[in-house]
Amino acid sequence: MKLTDISRQLATAFAAVGVSSLVLVGCNNSSAPEATKEPVTEGSTAETAASDIDPEHTKIVIGTTEGDFADMVRNQVKSSLEAQGYEVELIAFTDYVRPNLALAEGDLDINIFQHKPYLDTFKKENNLDLVEVFQVPTAPLGIYSGKKTTLDDVYKGMRVSAPNDPSNFARALVMMDDLGWITLKDNIDPLTASKTDIADNSKYDIEIIELEAAQLPRARDEVDFAVINGNYATDAGIKLTEALFQEPSFAYVNWSAIKSADAGKKWVEDVTNAYNSEAFKKYAHETFPGYKYPKIWGSDHSAHTDTATKPAPIEAAAQ
Repeated sequence: MKLTDISRQLATAFAAVGVSSLVLVGCNNSSAPEATKEPVTEGSTAETAASDIDPEHTKIVIGTTEGDFADMVRNQVKSSLEAQGYEVELIAFTDYVRPNLALAEGDLDINIFQHKPYLDTFKKENNLDLVEVFQVPTAPLGIYSGKKTTLDDVYKGMRVSAPNDPSNFARALVMMDDLGWITLKDNIDPLTASKTDIADNSKYDIEIIELEAAQLPRARDEVDFAVINGNYATDAGIKLTEALFQEPSFAYVNWSAIKSADAGKKWVEDVTNAYNSEAFKKYAHETFPGYKYPKIWGSDHSAHTDTATKPAPIEAAAQ
């Protein structure tokens, strides 16, 4: 399956309802680490003269995964909203399950951590009334070195780690297919690709190790290559420019999400404006090189540095 075929199928999949068959796993919250609550800045609203806030919602609780999305709140968005007159609390999670559940249960006002295919699937499988609002700068999924340092080091029997949540695991398989490491079956849905959709793994006989996304950076020395989510890579101090290969698709730029009942409220508009302000754009470009940016930013959304495209030597290495 070639990249052009995958791109066409992605477009078809997004145009259709398409993601309901993806079954989420890892929903046992009892073993997950606790989320980290960061306190509201004392006196933040009292010290501002701003009054142009939502009078019915003066405190905003934002949930993100730890890493770049949390840093965006800590370093830019929080101060921007506090200057306007809001109180802002950040709750940082270490998994992809609890942020949506916490949002639905009212422990959060808004969360920022997921792409739309994951949100659509999760809310359908868990019967949650959530809706996306705006896109945010997103670190792309990448293949990083483990025991092996270049893509020329591929060998038969190598071990490759990948995120164990179904949506990101599907992305990892598509990347391996793009590289020619595996061959996926024809006409599969790239959003829901699983191990059963691998048509041929004989070229390298890859052992795919599925791990929680947050564990992937720490386990690099146990595998030959690691497929790592961008936010967890940056959180672990791994530069995106160190990726040996990045997914070329812009389909997975992440979104914020809120409860459907909150759509149209002023505080939601104010958070949206904070993430699309010129100050935030400047901060994002300076702080997160190599990221993919929101489509609404116009030409900025393609200001992605293709530091890791499909390498020419891969076929030679496979011979």
